[in-house]
Amino acid sequence: MARILLGVSGGIAAYKALELVRLATAAGHAVRVIQTPTSRRFVGEASFAALTGAPVLVSEFERDPARGAYPGDPPPAHDPISHLELVARADVFLIAPATANTIAKLAGGFADNLLGSAALAARCPLLIAPAMNDRMYEHPATRANLATLTARGAIVIPPGEGRLASAGEQGVGRLAEPPELLAACEAALRAPGVPPASPASAPATNGDGAHGDGAHGALAGARVLVTAGGTREPIDSVRFVGNSSSGRMGYALARAAIARGADVTLVSANVALPAPGAAQVREVHTAAELKSACEAEFPACDVLLMAAAVADFAPAAAAADKLKKAGRDSLELVLEPTADVLSGLSARRHAGQTLVGFAAEHGTEAAHAARAKLTAKGLDALVVNDISRSDIGFDAAENEVTILSTAEGGRVAERHVARTSKIEVAEAILDTVEELRGRG
Repeated sequence: MARILLGVSGGIAAYKALELVRLATAAGHAVRVIQTPTSRRFVGEASFAALTGAPVLVSEFERDPARGAYPGDPPPAHDPISHLELVARADVFLIAPATANTIAKLAGGFADNLLGSAALAARCPLLIAPAMNDRMYEHPATRANLATLTARGAIVIPPGEGRLASAGEQGVGRLAEPPELLAACEAALRAPGVPPASPASAPATNGDGAHGDGAHGALAGARVLVTAGGTREPIDSVRFVGNSSSGRMGYALARAAIARGADVTLVSANVALPAPGAAQVREVHTAAELKSACEAEFPACDVLLMAAAVADFAPAAAAADKLKKAGRDSLELVLEPTADVLSGLSARRHAGQTLVGFAAEHGTEAAHAARAKLTAKGLDALVVNDISRSDIGFDAAENEVTILSTAEGGRVAERHVARTSKIEVAEAILDTVEELRGRG
């Protein structure tokens, strides 16, 4: 896996950097952390050190006990200059959160702390994740500084929109969520022109030697249609029947496919995550809207990744206004089955298309129950989630799945992906897709 250097500057969103480190190390990456002095007012060095298993540096004048080495690496025989050695060994350098002050310093080329010095010395991909009040983010100075950094080759991870640190304030400026930050790092590592990682940090295979190889694999130039999120079926003007899908799995698939060189269309159902910038996004709400969007996009796609949780039932009739509680002892809903979108698309497939479905099953018989769906729906692969577990799947940063795929002789191949980040699950799914397409 990769060596990730994380720079943490002084904003309230620094707490999210802890979750990023947890996800990155769980995915097998080695992480070192540089903090600005102000960031310690929000998160202390001990927290990052405990999660990374490596010392945290704040000042360019302090000695690095690890001598610039990342967890799992042998340290050099000499004491190197910390701000040079850490970034020289890094495969990617992410600054998250990046405050307005830090962004201004980076744009100006300032090196008055360890983070700034390391950024100037970086030859690996540099990613910057802004986090600040919306007025600060939208100020012309901040916008100009980000434009300057982008022109120099830095990758800016856009902030999200929503509740801000100041009580009662809403707007753009929220640090991107940790799974999105990790996905951006991993995408940068696979981008064309990025030197391959050294053997000690090379991406792991999926167990049989297969792994996507960036923009030169079987998905390079492929048109990939991804669905994500969960549909909402209206009861009245404010209430709906829905599910707990956050869209993280579908968005991870979209980002991973883009990193492999695919042209991605994302049908997004009620997702509150920042969308991949390179994807064409179609926003939908109901199962009927998702069906319509998929039917329009499906004929032109090469790969369908049906990760959205589509409602099986919808109210037979939705009230135009809000239903009143007053005067009611009860409320009965008549639910009708929705169309099976995936089966309908499968029936219309043409030669050369690869179809991947997702099945939410319950308990130890999940994979067995899903085998029948693989055949019945005419799919090439089916990703099985065990929804009996609360620590994975819906609205969680991690997942554990079993991938069923068609094999020669009518057999069904089975690949288990142990609990890991959803971006790593996405990579395993796309490895399977590339194998399927390679056979064709």
